[in-house]
Amino acid sequence: QVQLVESGGGSVQVGGSLRLSCAVSGSNLNIRRMGWFRRAAGSRRELVAVIVDNGFTVYADSVKGRSTISRDNAKNTVYVQMDSLIPEDTAVYYCNVQAYDDTQYWGQGTQVTVSS
Repeated sequence: QVQLVESGGGSVQVGGSLRLSCAVSGSNLNIRRMGWFRRAAGSRRELVAVIVDNGFTVYADSVKGRSTISRDNAKNTVYVQMDSLIPEDTAVYYCNVQAYDDTQYWGQGTQVTVSS
């Protein structure tokens, strides 16, 4: 059984920083892509950033330059460092993992709230 355990969400003021972590466990899971998506209230889920096993990264324009995604393959953990947070970053953030067989797994979500 695959489990994604997220941590690091919380409430910060504008300009603050947060680091989200997602640890993936599961037997014989070969992970190709790891990443983060978010859903703000009343909006659709959207990409934040993803990182492929070779280190290639993709960022949403809205977070580019303010966020850095990284992964520790030995620990099956993905991180996203978010700096210079703005109220528009307020959302539930979901960890996402895609295996080599294209199966996707989602975390339970962690709330990020940015207040002015």
